[in-house]
Amino acid sequence: MKNDILRTLGVALLVWGVQGTIRLIIDHGDAGLPGWMPGGFAVGVTVHLCAAGSGAVLAGWARGRARATARGR
Repeated sequence: MKNDILRTLGVALLVWGVQGTIRLIIDHGDAGLPGWMPGGFAVGVTVHLCAAGSGAVLAGWARGRARATARGR
């Protein structure tokens, strides 16, 4: 159950990061959630890409743990 929640959170972070990056590349003025941060376009893209990368790593890690747990049963 815990691995399913972590995987869901990872996929949500991945989707948010990729969607935000694409939105920011198309419209530089629409910074989205990290719009309050100073630094403008570069910081916004970096935050979204870090979120996407973190989400991918978290989802992959949770999937690996779930598979290892399932094998142990």
